[in-house]
Amino acid sequence: MCRVDVRVGVRVEGVVQGVGFRPFVHGLATGLGLSGLVGNDAGGVFIEVEGAPDVVGRFLDGLRTRPPRLAVVERVTVRDLAAAGRDGFVIVGSDASGERRALVSSDSATCDDCLREMRDPADRRHGYAFINCTNCGPRFTIVRDVPYDRRNTTMAGFAMCGECAAEYEDPADRRFHAQPVCCPSCGPSLSVHPSGGDPLEAARSMLADGAVLAVKGLGGYHLAARAADGGAVGALRARKHREDKPFAVMVPDLAAARALCVLSGAEEALLTGPRRPIVLARRRPDADLADAVAPGNRSLGLMLPYTPLHHLLVTEPLVLTSGNVSDEPIAYRDADALERLGGIADGFLQHDRPIHTRTDDSVVRVFAGRTLPLRRSRGYAPEPIPIGDGPPLLACGAELKNTLCLARGGRAFVSHHIGDLENHETLRAFEEGIAHFRRLFDITPELLAHDPHPEYLSTKYALDQDLPSVAVQHHHAHIASCLADNGADGPVIGVAFDGTGYGTDGTLWGGEFLVADLRGFERAGHLEPVPLPGGAAAIREPWRMAAAYGVPDGLPVARRDDWPAVVRMARRGINAPLTSSMGRLFDAVAAVLGIRDRVNYEGQAAIELEQRADPAESGAYRASFSGAPSFVVRGRDLLDAVVADVGAGVPVPVIAARFHNGVAALIVDGASRVRETTGLATVALSGGVFQNMLLLDRAVSGLAGAGFDVLTHHRVPPNDGGISLGQAAVATARHRPRDAM
Repeated sequence: MCRVDVRVGVRVEGVVQGVGFRPFVHGLATGLGLSGLVGNDAGGVFIEVEGAPDVVGRFLDGLRTRPPRLAVVERVTVRDLAAAGRDGFVIVGSDASGERRALVSSDSATCDDCLREMRDPADRRHGYAFINCTNCGPRFTIVRDVPYDRRNTTMAGFAMCGECAAEYEDPADRRFHAQPVCCPSCGPSLSVHPSGGDPLEAARSMLADGAVLAVKGLGGYHLAARAADGGAVGALRARKHREDKPFAVMVPDLAAARALCVLSGAEEALLTGPRRPIVLARRRPDADLADAVAPGNRSLGLMLPYTPLHHLLVTEPLVLTSGNVSDEPIAYRDADALERLGGIADGFLQHDRPIHTRTDDSVVRVFAGRTLPLRRSRGYAPEPIPIGDGPPLLACGAELKNTLCLARGGRAFVSHHIGDLENHETLRAFEEGIAHFRRLFDITPELLAHDPHPEYLSTKYALDQDLPSVAVQHHHAHIASCLADNGADGPVIGVAFDGTGYGTDGTLWGGEFLVADLRGFERAGHLEPVPLPGGAAAIREPWRMAAAYGVPDGLPVARRDDWPAVVRMARRGINAPLTSSMGRLFDAVAAVLGIRDRVNYEGQAAIELEQRADPAESGAYRASFSGAPSFVVRGRDLLDAVVADVGAGVPVPVIAARFHNGVAALIVDGASRVRETTGLATVALSGGVFQNMLLLDRAVSGLAGAGFDVLTHHRVPPNDGGISLGQAAVATARHRPRDAM
């Protein structure tokens, strides 16, 4: 009986370009004795395969279940074709025509195979700072256009030598169509300024001598100094104008990380995985670090080397912080870096591979065994997040910790971290990011989503465009972001606690209980509004919030000449807009406890309050509620209890813990009130306050104990870095039929 072959056409969508997918398909097909072809196009990967029906079935199963390490297979579609009787399986050229739906991979840490070659004196890439293959290396930071071919990357200017070209063209080679493939003969090279000689040796020598070194990395420049050298770290702080905010530390290996921090299995997996974010972990009391690395902080931001250059340079713990002056975007162009960082760095370790997209390091924590992003950037962007299908749109994000989001066809592309839109340079980075994402993903927005705050630069940008726009209230966007992060539509009880957001009544919200789905929300309850004396000055000076809450004049926080004037300002409502912000309540408590009355970075008072809290303390202050069904939470009760315990001589760590436990308790009490009137039993927690691990842990435990299901973030940050996803999810939901949700 003769065999009857079948032939099928296959389309694979997802992150399938630049990750070794075509050689994987080639190996899978030839290993099964199938004939056909595979190639890239603007939509992803196309395949034709022919052979016995059961063997073709095994091939299709392998596509779905055994893709390359960096691939993300979103969809595999199959159609029947007439048998052609071809022999062999080939990789064909790329087709750039048609609608662009191919996804761009994020940058990936150097793989073990490349590291072995780099460390092998007999290998032709021994000690080479730009070694890579299809399983690792730069992607998003070097790509200019799709399809992801070398001509569309910043490697286009480096012509491959014969040996590299042979690897590139060999389907059996690990570097087959690895677009950044190169070697010392044909690829990028290092240079060091102002010293001459071997760049790596000179750079290590400068660091050993206590210098601050600017290092050109994957997505921009870093500023480096020996983490154990108090003089070097102090000089870096002074020159960068970064007074207290903790620095991240890069360590050479996992053993060095364990020497500095107590690490869980999940934290170690993040440190050693292909994304290589900065992981905030519990610092060991005896960690050999300069005091100025992370002053007064029980946590430390750790990362492991993620480029060959880092592996070659980092032999001991180094502070490695973004190459910028505080509040500016990271420098990534060489001339700009020399100009902007010249007053900070004593030397520059550079290379001649251009960076197309500046990308900061990602920052994450681990909560309940899962990743909790605090800054989603290198290693994560621009991987899409599924949302509902809707019109092509651009969501412009918030003012602080800005990201943007382009969405189409059920995919939301949240950008890398752009920063605070408070200066021209960051606004330019925002506009460049929009143009780049539009080009990469072939999205022409038909709709814009933005925050309603009239003074946000992201809002002004949206309103300046000649397109329909949707204003999405800030805290609704937070809850929608958490819903989209969890693949949910709602409705839920949304608890959105942050520093500030423009409310529908024109006041500044920030301590909100919402009943929300992706289409809309109702304000079910909120923290009692108090004045914000001096407006933005009260955010910089938390002692003003203690005055606004009416703490007694006899406390140490009140012993300042301008206290009476600020109290009068708050009482009379002069230059003192009302705010229901939970973040500002944290500020007031921190000021009363003498922890922080002036801040030099966002959230500093609340962060230091958390650091001082005793995690063993179980007592909790209680807040009273008034009103129904919409209720008001009297935050003043918590502050009154703090003041009473201060007067009774209760230690600060105990008071700080009781306050945290009290906020967790009011979350449970508020959610329970909403459940009584709505029947809802799922709570979504979002907003920058939920970066606080002590509060998040107590709140989630309390809610679960009260019978609630709880949604938290794991793909985008709970802070304003997730706002653009929430805006996109809301705008999409409002523009599709209700029965499609």
